[in-house]
Order: sequence, then C-alpha cells, then structure tokens
Amino acid sequence: MTTIVVIHTGPVTVDPLKAQFAAQLADARVVNIVDDSLLADVRSAGHLTPEVTRRLYSYMANAEALGADIILNACSSVGEATDLLRGMIRTPIVKVDEAMADEACALGPRVGVVATVSTTLEPTVRLIRRKAVERGVEIEVTECIAQGAFEALLAGDAAKHDDILKRAIIELAGQVDVIVLAQVSMARLVPSLGSLPVPVLSSPQSGVASVKRALAAL
Repeated sequence: MTTIVVIHTGPVTVDPLKAQFAAQLADARVVNIVDDSLLADVRSAGHLTPEVTRRLYSYMANAEALGADIILNACSSVGEATDLLRGMIRTPIVKVDEAMADEACALGPRVGVVATVSTTLEPTVRLIRRKAVERGVEIEVTECIAQGAFEALLAGDAAKHDDILKRAIIELAGQVDVIVLAQVSMARLVPSLGSLPVPVLSSPQSGVASVKRALAAL
C-alpha cells in the first residue's frame, strides 16, 4: 500500500487535506504528523528558524522510517525549510502550495496573495516570484493581510475570522487577475465567495494532485 506522510504545523490543515486524499488517493495510507509549536515558534520569531528546521527534519526522518513513499509539507510558513531538507531526506517531498504558485503565475500577471499572518504571506510571495522566474514571466504581486482575522480565530470567533477574510478577498478581486489563498485552512471559504471576476486558488486540491503526480513518477 502507498504510504503518504503529511507534516502539519497545526490541526486546521488536517481535515481539508484528508478530504482531498479521500477524493484523489482513496487507496493510500495517510499518516498525519501534527506539531502546532512549529507555527507558533515561527510566528514568535517572525521568520523560519534553524530550530524549527531541525524539528521538521526529525519529523521527515521519522516519515522515512515509517516507509513513506511521499512526504507532503502542509504549511507555507515552513515551506522554505522543505527546499533545504529535500537535499537531506531520500523520500520525495511535495510542498502543498507549489503547484498553486505555478498556476498563479500562468494566470497573472497581476497576482493577489491573501493571508492572515505575515509569516505565511512572505514565503508564499517569494515562492510565487520564484515560479515566475522559472517560467520566464513578469508578474506584479499585491500582498494582503486580512487584519484581525487571525486574532479572531485565536479568540474562538470563527465567524468573524471568515467575514474579515471574505471581505479582504472580495476587495482584492477588483485589483488583480488571480487570487492566491496562502493558507490551506482558507480553502473552505471558496464556495461561499459567490461569483468573483477572477479565479481564487487554494492549495489542498492542487497540493494533493501534486502528490498524485509525484507518486506516478516514482
């Protein structure tokens, strides 16, 4: 049986990805490793730290020991650690947002990126810019932090979080050609956005599709 190990930096990414695995790779064994201190430490420092990278390495080494065929990194905030760890872990590693970033560059040139925390926004923007260079295209990125949304979520007010985020997405839609949702947990909002003039990209579906393609290439 195919084994996929998913590394999460919080519980909110587990269910969206579990649903996509059920839809796209129903026969696979999916093992979830969740450490919510990873994202907390990145947010506290304001950036990815060597200590967080070392802990990610330990989880990915454990995934290798579990016999994983593929490892999926589920968090954009630590995505740049994955770029480093790909040279240290034999098991192929997929970043959940890589395919989404590539698609955004294809749909640009005006790309809007929405997040609720800067530690996710900044690496997502850097990834999109790198994908644009790889494609040989010029893009213009508009960054948007949905102010107050993350604080509302921490306070247990999911409805307020969703309302702030939806208003930010709708406002940004008039300024860009495509919108990227920088966090896996945002994907559940897409059906409630109604008809927008531009596509809104989220990472769970394309991220799991990338895992499927990587497995086929093994």
